Amino acid sequence: MGKTEGLPRRKGWGNLRRPMKVFIDGKFVDEKKAVVSVFDHGLLYGDGVFEGIRAYNGRVFKLKEHVERLFFSAKAILLKIPMSQKAVADAVRETCRRNGIRDGYIRLVVTRGAGTLGLDPNRCKNPQVIIIADKIQLYPKAFYEKGLDIVTVPTTRNHPNAVNPAIKSLNYLNNILAKIEAINAGCIEAIMLNAEGFVAECTGDNIFMMKNGRLLTPPFAAGALQGITRGVVLDIAGDMGVEVAEPNLTRYDLFNADECFITGTAAEVVPVVKIDGRLVANGRPGKMTKKFMAAYHEVANQTGEEI
Repeated sequence: MGKTEGLPRRKGWGNLRRPMKVFIDGKFVDEKKAVVSVFDHGLLYGDGVFEGIRAYNGRVFKLKEHVERLFFSAKAILLKIPMSQKAVADAVRETCRRNGIRDGYIRLVVTRGAGTLGLDPNRCKNPQVIIIADKIQLYPKAFYEKGLDIVTVPTTRNHPNAVNPAIKSLNYLNNILAKIEAINAGCIEAIMLNAEGFVAECTGDNIFMMKNGRLLTPPFAAGALQGITRGVVLDIAGDMGVEVAEPNLTRYDLFNADECFITGTAAEVVPVVKIDGRLVANGRPGKMTKKFMAAYHEVANQTGEEI
């Protein structure tokens, strides 16, 4: 199929719009017909994996890396995806084309499939691959300009010997509970500590800080997701000649940071200006944070796999 020319746009007049096309079970269907069985273990138990992916300027950003991570997560939970990595990547691009998406967000999901009401995953014979392509704005524009206030919450990050945080699973209750605690505290994002009290990550994002010219971020072993955007920022830092380290960090370290920001596929790069009621430096987005934000958008808008 060709590029996006001539394909239906989701914008319409008033309440009218063309229905979104969703990839599910190997075919494209209208969004209202995109359904899974009530016996699907993805619904019953959160048994499955997912990826969130961005499209910029007619290209899918870091598609190969996202698909690879999806397959790594699936392998970790002994879930066999019924498509090759190339077929999944092709389906992602085709889903964007069918929905006229040049700039947007793609949710790639694999569930265990329909089974019985018991836990046994061997009763699930048909894993479901689902791809949705739409628009997203995770945070208001003001937060990118003025920065976020965040808090540390009581809910700790999953222990690696329980559900390893490297697995991007459909069971996100650990993150959701922390998100609820953040909202109850009047914030929209929160820092999660691991069982040892070190900083792991935020509810949906990796976290970075600048101190004395060095860029610091928690190591994967602390419970940080192996974030794709995290990796992009580390690459940008290397290109800038900024020294990078991945030590165990405490709340004390973050309180005394020169700058702080969070990263994620949906969030991109967002400044943090207050942590647990303490201003980060002067309480305004830092100079290096702004440089990382600009460099990220430059990379994201110029690279990727063409839709």
